[in-house]
Amino acid sequence: MSNLDFQAMRRAMVDSQLRTNAVNDPRVTAAIETVAREDFVPADRRAIAYIDRAVPLSDKRAMNPALVTARLIVEAGLEPSDKVLIVGAASGYAAAVVAGLAQSVVALESDADLAAEAKRHLKGLANVSVVCADLAKGHAKGAPYDVILIDGAVEDLPDALVRQLADGGRLAGALIQGGVSRLCIGYKAGDGFGVNPVMDADAVALPGFAKPKGFTF
Repeated sequence: MSNLDFQAMRRAMVDSQLRTNAVNDPRVTAAIETVAREDFVPADRRAIAYIDRAVPLSDKRAMNPALVTARLIVEAGLEPSDKVLIVGAASGYAAAVVAGLAQSVVALESDADLAAEAKRHLKGLANVSVVCADLAKGHAKGAPYDVILIDGAVEDLPDALVRQLADGGRLAGALIQGGVSRLCIGYKAGDGFGVNPVMDADAVALPGFAKPKGFTF
């Protein structure tokens, strides 16, 4: 499949999947149109890189649907001066998009193979660093962050991540509630942190965020 075909698929994705679902920020859509999404999936899945569903990356992980990633980026309200932590960077697609919108990006991934893929894909971006570590613990060494973007769905939002937000910082991600993944945006003000729902969406579940089980007899 030629580059021209992929470019047409990318434009169609932006027009039919994103702009019709409140992803209208011209900075965000322009950044998405410059990133070849097909380069971040296995070679045998390049042809489905632009479908409106998750794209499998391995037996255990998948790339979020483009709408989920794009809507989270829009809700986070990225500024050119922002320091961003991406939790669940996978093969690096979200980090590549955010790199064109923020000052610096830490791409955090717990799967060593995916982290290696992300490093390979992102090596030309001077403002992006890839870290392989536990997703739920974040990356305290680079904190505080203006934005934490969880590129997937989690059952539990660890305090460790919230503590790594700067005062006035934003956290965008999907929370699993009652079996439904719901995109949310959270804001930190002083010692307080509150989360507002945005929309229900089929986000990819990330490992390591299971809600603690309560004691039962």
